[in-house]
Amino acid sequence: MSNMTLIRHGQANSSAQDEASYDKLSELGHQQARWLGAHLRQSGESYQRVYCGTMQRHQETAESMGAAAHCEIQTDARLNEFPYFSLAQAMQRQFNHPMPTNREGFAASIPKVLAAWEAGELENIPERHDAFSQRVRSVIDEIAAGQGPALVVSSGGLISTVLRHSLDLTVQGWAGMCLAIMNTSVHRWHRVLDRPLLTQFNAIPHLETPDRHYAQTHL
Repeated sequence: MSNMTLIRHGQANSSAQDEASYDKLSELGHQQARWLGAHLRQSGESYQRVYCGTMQRHQETAESMGAAAHCEIQTDARLNEFPYFSLAQAMQRQFNHPMPTNREGFAASIPKVLAAWEAGELENIPERHDAFSQRVRSVIDEIAAGQGPALVVSSGGLISTVLRHSLDLTVQGWAGMCLAIMNTSVHRWHRVLDRPLLTQFNAIPHLETPDRHYAQTHL
């Protein structure tokens, strides 16, 4: 691996209250992805391998970026997001913890949701924490072991989990990463001494000009 670049999908349906409703890009999300693709091309970026999850928002982001221009996109369900809405609904059922309805509520809720998930306290959920963590490790290790630069389009929860594994973060640090990661942000790892080393976090060069500040979104 010369380098591995992870991209968070563009803005999705931020008013959703379940996984299915969230899984599509807004028009702004498509525009963010188009701008990112143009920036990468103008910067001379090239990738021998391109991957994305099987979720609609991942594939729409890759398509709007033009990521398939030089090689076929490989889809892998192991790159999919964790089931946040199902976890939050379990918190509501079991602990009377209200579902968040705005960014502030989400910021207050997600550390509690992730802590309960990691502790194995949530019942009747589609994926256990240990299974999620293991699938993330397995797919990222496989991509990192491949030859040539790799581009990966996924979600904030998965990217934050890769960051957690790289930086040995606590659950609170992991939750903070989930909150910080912006739509269509760029995160890079390079191999140093046979280990992937984080060299770039949450970059949005394609959204830094004043006329695009409005497009800097988290949700």
